Amino acid sequence: MSDSSPPLGNAQARVDLAAVRSNVVALRGHAGAAEVMVVVKADGYGHGMVPVARAAIAGGATWLGAAVLEEAVGLRAAGIGPDDARVLCWLIAPGADLAPAVAADVDLSANAVWAVEQVAAAAEAAGRTARLHLKIDSGLGRGGATAADWDDVVGAALKEQAAGRVQVVGIWSHLACADEPGHPSIAAQVEAFTAAVAAAERAGVRPEVRHLANSAGVVNVPEAHFDLVRPGIAAYGFSPIPELGDSAHYGLRPAMTLAARLLLTKAVPAGQGVSYGHTYVTDRPTRLGIVPIGYADGIPRTASSRGPMLVGGRRVTIAGRVCMDQVVLDLGDLDVTAGDEVLVFGPGDGGEPTVQEWADTIGTITYEVVTGIGARIPRVYTGA
Repeated sequence: MSDSSPPLGNAQARVDLAAVRSNVVALRGHAGAAEVMVVVKADGYGHGMVPVARAAIAGGATWLGAAVLEEAVGLRAAGIGPDDARVLCWLIAPGADLAPAVAADVDLSANAVWAVEQVAAAAEAAGRTARLHLKIDSGLGRGGATAADWDDVVGAALKEQAAGRVQVVGIWSHLACADEPGHPSIAAQVEAFTAAVAAAERAGVRPEVRHLANSAGVVNVPEAHFDLVRPGIAAYGFSPIPELGDSAHYGLRPAMTLAARLLLTKAVPAGQGVSYGHTYVTDRPTRLGIVPIGYADGIPRTASSRGPMLVGGRRVTIAGRVCMDQVVLDLGDLDVTAGDEVLVFGPGDGGEPTVQEWADTIGTITYEVVTGIGARIPRVYTGA
């Protein structure tokens, strides 16, 4: 990993690891006494799981969050050990082989009796005690045991703990509307979570960590901080509540810049149809520029004739339909040529569009924009 980026080929996603570190420091400030788990699922939200995990640890994160087993075990295989950070993995399918994760000292989550038993069986196979987090559905209506099933899940976990196969180290849940300040579900979920923790503790569970807050919860719901918070999108520098404030408002800086280059420029007359379906037609003699990224790379087709880019110091909108591998820009009188750089998005310092602008333009959220950047776009790293 180097601060000198390789030459720009067709396109590259530049990831500023110093920004990730700084974001984690800022989030620690928001979190108060709670520890910080940075969620690095989905290849670090498209930024590169292992590099951003290391940057997060350097910024003070003591936990890493992974959705699936391959991610969690991959972190350990990359050399991130238990002394560097604890790793929690929470999406576990029936029949999955959990023994490698237990052997790698990955914490596992369970939200049903069968899941508790599956973790315990994996611990037996691995020859070591598994670290287990129990998840309650406090109101999101997604993962987690219902209140009606909670006592059975806790009882199964305590049974396996007494047998030495698991150690219940965490109780957790997830907020539904933390990005909507004042939403009544927030207080209801905090109350339901607190009640579930109390019931488990009465039964004999002694958790090391209780955790509920996502990115929006970290900055907006201090009563949900408990022992550990789990920022995801905020660690990558994006505002978790854009309606209240941009990234800078929360002390964050977007870490990814997506750059491409012009592969071709050419003069065309007025009346020239552009791209599939000729949904864009030039209204004057002009020059077109071809940019070699498309919906296979994460530029959604909904950005057709809408998506903004910066080229030659000027904002230009995609002309016509986004194709699989390329888009067309109407360059007008811009003094640019093949090989010149195009900025799709970045922090916004140089006038380039931001990820938030892209999300607003195409009617989605920042999460989808950055996680959608395809694997054939190389990631290059600065600030290591």
